[in-house]
Amino acid sequence: MDKYSRNSRVSIITKILTENPNKIMSLNYFSDILNAAKSTISEDILVVREILEKLDMGRIETIAGATGGVRYIVKVSEKEKEKFKEYICSTLSDKSRVVPGNFLYVTDIMLDPEVVSKAGAMLAGHFIKLKPDYIITVETKGVPLAYEVARYMGVPLIVARKNSKVTEGTSVTINYVSGTTGRLSTMGLSKRTLKTSSRCLFIDDFLRAGGTVNGIEDLLREFDSELIGIGVLVDNKEVKKTMTQPYVSIVDYFGIDEKGAIRMKPSTTI
Repeated sequence: MDKYSRNSRVSIITKILTENPNKIMSLNYFSDILNAAKSTISEDILVVREILEKLDMGRIETIAGATGGVRYIVKVSEKEKEKFKEYICSTLSDKSRVVPGNFLYVTDIMLDPEVVSKAGAMLAGHFIKLKPDYIITVETKGVPLAYEVARYMGVPLIVARKNSKVTEGTSVTINYVSGTTGRLSTMGLSKRTLKTSSRCLFIDDFLRAGGTVNGIEDLLREFDSELIGIGVLVDNKEVKKTMTQPYVSIVDYFGIDEKGAIRMKPSTTI
């Protein structure tokens, strides 16, 4: 088996850890694929840890014990956060984004891999200490962002559907009042999707009145599970919230002024 230089080993270890966030990787694993002693791997990981911390790009945690190892915890620096928030505010301030009904068009940025990846990293870094069992969202626009948060936190993503599908088997369905339309809507989860007594983090693209959040909370109760946190890309500050749970947002939307300008500001909650 080939021998690798320290630079090569450090590069490979960094790639593996950052591509598998919040996943415990044993020293034996690295020792086998890099054909190096565990003591050598430990020294290499120390280099990786120091570089990431110096650049404020995340941290490497050491897990003690026979089944231990190391794992990468994602982090976005404060400088990068502010830069990203300003970019989103600038992008969403385009007057052409206002669609009939005074809704703000955000679909394109929610399908932009670079945007959802950065937003996902920010939200995951903020909520990592809560240690959720699942990330939950509602179809469809919030799915890309919720997926990125789930990936960075290393937990499964579950999606509450507005219409049950035969292929998912028996489902639990609840009614809730939509914060967007004020109408009665439904959402459901397959019984196979969620284990009872789970801790779930709700992620979505846009928060209005909070009707969907209330629906998610009611749905989780049917599984004897709890909602432990809420994170969104955009919070509509114009609308009074019907929910009582605390939440965080990346940017805040304050509506349209008398000149037709869209008022966006970076959030201070994350």
